[in-house]
Amino acid sequence: MTRQDRADKIATVLARLYPETPIPLDHKDAFTLLVAVVLSAQCTDKKVNEITPALFLEAGTPAKMAKMKPERVLQLIRQLGLAPQKSKALVGLGRMLMEKHAGEVPRTFAELEELPGVGHKTASVVMAQAFGVPAFPVDTHIHRLAKRWKLSVGKSVEQVERDLKKVFPEATWNKLHLRIIFYGREHCTARGCNGKTCGICASFLAPP
Repeated sequence: MTRQDRADKIATVLARLYPETPIPLDHKDAFTLLVAVVLSAQCTDKKVNEITPALFLEAGTPAKMAKMKPERVLQLIRQLGLAPQKSKALVGLGRMLMEKHAGEVPRTFAELEELPGVGHKTASVVMAQAFGVPAFPVDTHIHRLAKRWKLSVGKSVEQVERDLKKVFPEATWNKLHLRIIFYGREHCTARGCNGKTCGICASFLAPP
C-alpha cells in the first residue's frame, strides 16, 4: 500500500468517526481563540478551558488585554505551564494588536507570527479555525501519528506539515487536523498503541 493509499483510507476512517470537528478550546471570537491557543502550549485543552472564563471576563478583548498588568494575568493563569512567560506574551500581544492592527486579529500568517507568543502552529490554528484559511497545524498527536502511519519521516514539525499537505486535499486540512488530534487522544495514544493495536494501525499498517 502506497503512502497515498494509506492517507486516503485513514482520511475516510477519520471522517466516519468524527463527522463533526468542534474546536476543543472554548472561545467566542478570533481574539479569544488566539489567546486560548497561546495558553495551550504544554497544557491540556481541558485545563485551558477551566481558566479562560475568568481571564476573558477581565481581558476578553485586545483593548482590555493591552491595559492588563502581566502580574494580574499571571494570577489568572498561574495553574498553566509556562504561566510567567505566557502572561507577558498576552499583554504584549494585546498591546501590539491595539498599536499595529487597530484592535483586530490580523488575517495573515506573517502578521500573526509577529505577535508575542505566537508561533507558526498557533497562527495556523487561528487562520484555519477563525478565518477558514486552509492550514495544517501540527501538534504532538499529529506528529506522532504521522510517523506511526508512515505518512512522514520528518523529525521537524515543518517537515511533517509539508508531508501531510502533500497527501491530503487542501479542502480537508482544517477538519482533518482536528480529526487526527481526536483520534490520537482517544485511540492511538502515546502509550496505548504501539503502532499495531489501534483500529487504524491494525487495519492498514500492521503486517499480516
